[in-house]
Amino acid sequence: METNRQKKIGALLQNDLVDILQGEIRKNGISNLVISVSKVVVTSDLSIAKVYLSVFPSEKGGEILNAIKSNAPLIKHDLSQRVKLQLRKVPNLVFYIDDTLDQIEKIDRELSGENNPIKNPELLERRKRS
Repeated sequence: METNRQKKIGALLQNDLVDILQGEIRKNGISNLVISVSKVVVTSDLSIAKVYLSVFPSEKGGEILNAIKSNAPLIKHDLSQRVKLQLRKVPNLVFYIDDTLDQIEKIDRELSGENNPIKNPELLERRKRS
């Protein structure tokens, strides 16, 4: 369970990471790309921050994740300049793709199509995991 301190640090890092990533997109003149930081989870010892990114279009997710991972030291440096008055040490950043929006879209497609288990209860037996 996260403590209040972990939540506050996560929120602080999330806001600043959004500014850094969106600023880089604007600076490089990249169009048709949206990166948002959906969640930041900080470990209890405040040494690691797991950063979950949502990328649109999602097909570019792997490519963008690799680019961000390769630039992680620069991102951490920019972040440390922003939060130097609030934090003594900036946690190491570990980036992940957050695919919850894709999962929600998939569930919506299933429910609106012919594979709707609510309208066709016989499908539930086939979907059960053994």
